[in-house]
Amino acid sequence: MATRPLTNAEAFPALEPIELQQLEERAQRRLRARAWVRGAAVLDTVMLAAAAAATQLGAGDAGIVRIAPVWLFAYAGIVLPLLYLRGMYAWRLRLSALDDVRGILAATALASMGLLSLRILLPGDVDDLAPQSLRLLAFSAVYLAAGRVALDWAQVNARRQGELVKPTLIVGAGRIGRLTASRLLQHPELGLEPVGFIDKEPLDEPGLPVPVLGASWDLERLIEEHEIEHVVVTFSTAPSEVLLREVERCEELGVSVSLVPRLFERVTERLSVEHIGGLPLLSTRRADPKGWQFAVKYTVDRLVAAFLLLLAFPVFLLLALGTLVSVGRPIFFRQPRYGRDGREFEMLKFRSMRSPSDPVLVPELPPDTAPGGVEGDDRRTRMGTFLRRTSLDELPQLLNVVKGDMSLVGPRPERPDFARLFERNVYRYGDRHRVKSGITGWAQVHGLRGKTSLSDRVEWDNHYIENWSLWLDVKILLMTVWAVRRYFALAE
Repeated sequence: MATRPLTNAEAFPALEPIELQQLEERAQRRLRARAWVRGAAVLDTVMLAAAAAATQLGAGDAGIVRIAPVWLFAYAGIVLPLLYLRGMYAWRLRLSALDDVRGILAATALASMGLLSLRILLPGDVDDLAPQSLRLLAFSAVYLAAGRVALDWAQVNARRQGELVKPTLIVGAGRIGRLTASRLLQHPELGLEPVGFIDKEPLDEPGLPVPVLGASWDLERLIEEHEIEHVVVTFSTAPSEVLLREVERCEELGVSVSLVPRLFERVTERLSVEHIGGLPLLSTRRADPKGWQFAVKYTVDRLVAAFLLLLAFPVFLLLALGTLVSVGRPIFFRQPRYGRDGREFEMLKFRSMRSPSDPVLVPELPPDTAPGGVEGDDRRTRMGTFLRRTSLDELPQLLNVVKGDMSLVGPRPERPDFARLFERNVYRYGDRHRVKSGITGWAQVHGLRGKTSLSDRVEWDNHYIENWSLWLDVKILLMTVWAVRRYFALAE
């Protein structure tokens, strides 16, 4: 005789109604999370089917022979495993539409080349091979990318609303543990929701972002009570043997684990692991600011900046005339800034404020706060307010890039007095000056501009330098364009 599954109330009769409701909510949340992972594969399959249909339907009008259906199935059979191998059907901490589009372009290009090679090697009709392959590649890349962008947007919003988050336990309530919890709370789109710390001897300082729930011997109980799905191991006074037992127990219980490594400041994305017996050796390869890669970057920056100046000349001229009418001469605001290796240069901006009647004093800054915004009396004109809100006042810095003082992407430059002060007082601030300053940067596109955390900005800037790649520069420029475009959309 068939039996029906027990409800939560029947399975846990001793629980209070509120506890039962929480249990049901957690179970539903887990089911939704699994559904999103399966939905990604289903969506990609649907997008490939739509791309195949679009490829076939318009082929005759384009004067191209239609592809045999068997090759369309073969193409999908290559693309989907390639996406799987790139980790696009696994749970990810950071969702990036740009990275997903890049992965889709790589997967579809490889699949197209593989399919083309198969069709050449195997006997059969080889008419219009190149046009057919290019047409299928274009449609599938566009359709898959559109689906992924929509899916990433929906997942990020769901995480921010608490729909697809993993309850997370943090081992170690020291400085790094607190920083980890604070970052996860500030960025719910990462999908990890910290519920508490495990630490026998937590750091004795006020301001814990989440409570200390117990010590190492409470691990299993806390995982069960709070439905923990992820554990982050940071630094604590617990012996290595205790931490290893905790990690092993988490794996036995099906709880995923992340580790914050020692010397994490020197760990880059270019990481290789070698072994001496059972002893792993982690080797990091950092981008060399004095190497040929950055020399190429600076050359490309100057060429691109010159091209952008020609392209934007009508806009540049219009903004210059608006500045001349609103504040008169000079059109450019020139200010000394600290650049690469501590060399000073004059950074250019369109003037946005009237000349002060009294000397402007250097402002007193709160701890761990960067300077920025309007200092002293607000002397901005209407034109100046528009320029600063849209960051169009920074456009003359393309001239700084052409001259060689700045780069398109890099840490934002600071005034010499502030830079020398921060070099003495802010950890790793001087490391930012290993490269040329930029018009935009990795910190800026993540909201760290104006009067924001200086230590966070330094951390993001040094991450950019040590993990630099051409793709990272392209990504930052695209994110900058999107941020400016978003402002204009909101302004309308």
